[in-house]
Amino acid sequence: MSAPITQHSAVAHGTPITISHLTKRFGALTALDDVSLSIDGNEFISIVGRSGCGKSTLLSIIAGLDGATEGQVDVGGEEVYAPGRDRGVVFQNATLLPWMTAQENVEFALKPSGMSRRERADTAREYLALVGLTGFEGHYASQLSGGMQQRVALARSFSYQPRILLLDEPFGALDALTRRTMQRLLTEIWEKHRLTVVLITHDVEEAVYTSDRVVVMSARPGRIRAEVPIELERPRDPHVIDSPEFRDYATEVLDLIHEGTV
Repeated sequence: MSAPITQHSAVAHGTPITISHLTKRFGALTALDDVSLSIDGNEFISIVGRSGCGKSTLLSIIAGLDGATEGQVDVGGEEVYAPGRDRGVVFQNATLLPWMTAQENVEFALKPSGMSRRERADTAREYLALVGLTGFEGHYASQLSGGMQQRVALARSFSYQPRILLLDEPFGALDALTRRTMQRLLTEIWEKHRLTVVLITHDVEEAVYTSDRVVVMSARPGRIRAEVPIELERPRDPHVIDSPEFRDYATEVLDLIHEGTV
């Protein structure tokens, strides 16, 4: 399924993230309250919690799309003040440019890289192949299913070699079967081409299946309630979801989400 990665387009090694005493207020509403979290380079973590607990707000601050009221986020030892190409972001909606083909959407993201037109085209094809879209390079978004559109979004984010990939419910709008396929694809790509990944999700099974560690947030104001290391063997066999160990992790995470909120 995966295409070989050339020396020009190999995904860079991940970069650590340090979140220190982060608080975010929107007027009188406190969305995040004194959140501190360390994420290792090349680690895959998921952040889960009830709706409104501040998960997406936290991701936006890491991405540099929003600022903190107090505290800070450091990426590779440097404080985050704005978006950067060291951080790729994929949202629930693929946000493809509808007047461009899949190929052109990926190439567009590569324009600031300094690559020649041919290098951009070769790299775009390579990453579309990585996500299983060989043969669909010339298709527009309206000609692609929701799952295919998200594959293009992933290819686009991987293509410019970010050190960190930030995912905000990227598969939440997909049907159950497509969502499971995309979870496996993301996990396979990450296991072969490591970088730091932060996944926001409501899907506990998705969090357990993909991650090295699941971070559970409390209800608003969002705080870190617990961290659950996921010690399932890698590469992850898709059938691991049927194992007692997997069910135990999922139950533990669910219990932590509901603890103190019922």
